[in-house]
Amino acid sequence: MSDPAAPSGDYEITTESTRFDLDVIHRYLSEESYWAPGIPREVVKRSIRHSLCFAILETTSGAQVGFARVTTDRATFAYLADVFVLPAHRGRGLSKRLMQSILVHPELQGLRRWMLATRDAHRLYAEFGFTAIPQPDRFMQLHDPDVYRRAARGKLKE
Repeated sequence: MSDPAAPSGDYEITTESTRFDLDVIHRYLSEESYWAPGIPREVVKRSIRHSLCFAILETTSGAQVGFARVTTDRATFAYLADVFVLPAHRGRGLSKRLMQSILVHPELQGLRRWMLATRDAHRLYAEFGFTAIPQPDRFMQLHDPDVYRRAARGKLKE
């Protein structure tokens, strides 16, 4: 099987953080995503620093066109987050290549549980074995959807 992270055609997938475009990632998450509107740039930067991240890059220009972040202990658990492909590059199988690259990554093998949350990509993740939680009553969350708005208001007062 070929390595899905290897360059193929017009795109490549990398985990080399020096090649990530923080401007692209922050702009998408803060302005276009439904899950992180208004997220501060410093929070995005810190989340990348403390996660295993994957970028989709155009081979010729090196421009970043996609991203995914895995928060993990690299032993038992992983949470897949912040997955996106820029609209102009969708429909080319990039999200599937990204998922393949993530799931074969050597530091993510043998994990007992993977989690993710999605509003609209259930079919994609189901292709890779993700299912609905069979006993949702066993899972809990502490969720603060207004944390970025409150932080922004606090900075305006300074």
